[in-house]
Amino acid sequence: MGAERKAAVSRETKETKIDTTLNIDGTGVYTVHTTIPFFTHLLELFAKHGRFDLELSAEGDIEVDYHHLVEDTGIILGEAFRKALGEKRGIRRYATVHLPMDEALARVCVDLSGRAFLSYQVEVQEPLVLHFNIQLAEEFFRAFSHNAEITLHVDLIRGRNAHHVVEALFKALGVALGEASEIRDPGGDVPSTKGTLTS
Repeated sequence: MGAERKAAVSRETKETKIDTTLNIDGTGVYTVHTTIPFFTHLLELFAKHGRFDLELSAEGDIEVDYHHLVEDTGIILGEAFRKALGEKRGIRRYATVHLPMDEALARVCVDLSGRAFLSYQVEVQEPLVLHFNIQLAEEFFRAFSHNAEITLHVDLIRGRNAHHVVEALFKALGVALGEASEIRDPGGDVPSTKGTLTS
């Protein structure tokens, strides 16, 4: 394998301050700190199961709402993923993952297409995990897919427990991205008849 595919991205607004370094050729080593403990846990799951090395620090105006920090973290991670992928030569490009978490079953399908699109079909009757509303996961996935410039389909096939559901979603995202970004043809072409995977 050649040089590791990694990127460092920072973003600071009046609402949030986020710094991250992402290595998609890692082993799942992570150091994550956000001011939302359960969100920190979800990002750790993403890194571990995607086998990404991730350093991330995120703080923001959580006294207003968790929305800004969750969405902006999706922006930063998506941008880092896109930059780390580089030209995408020889990658697998596609992946579909079904991932169970007890009674929950999630499906995540990804195409590292260079085109930003999200289909998100997840409904849970009681979406709260402590103070974290898992409906915010949709904002993360949307921001991530847009800034990573990928096509992403996220579906909850079944599940009742909000904790199990959102953990399954983040694990499945990590696994799917890890598979799709795998280099199966070192030095090969971009996997597209167009010769490019950019928007």
